[in-house]
Amino acid sequence: MKKLMKVEGMHCGGCSGRLKRTLEAMEGVESAEASHEAGTASVVCNASVTDEALKAAVEGANFTFVSIETVE
Repeated sequence: MKKLMKVEGMHCGGCSGRLKRTLEAMEGVESAEASHEAGTASVVCNASVTDEALKAAVEGANFTFVSIETVE
C-alpha cells in the first residue's frame, strides 16, 4: 500500500534525504520519497506499518507530522 504524509519543517534537499532514509529504515517499508518543495513524504509499505509508527518516525527525525492518507 502507498501512504502520503504532509510534513512541515523540511527546508532543503538534505532534510528530505534525511527523512527518506529514516522512513526506508523502518521494518515493512519497501520504499520512501520525500519532497521539501511539496512538504510531503510517501511510503510504499506492507500492512504491518501503522500510521502511528510513521508519525513517530517523522517526529523522531525532528519534522512536524501534519496528516496521512492511504492513496492505494
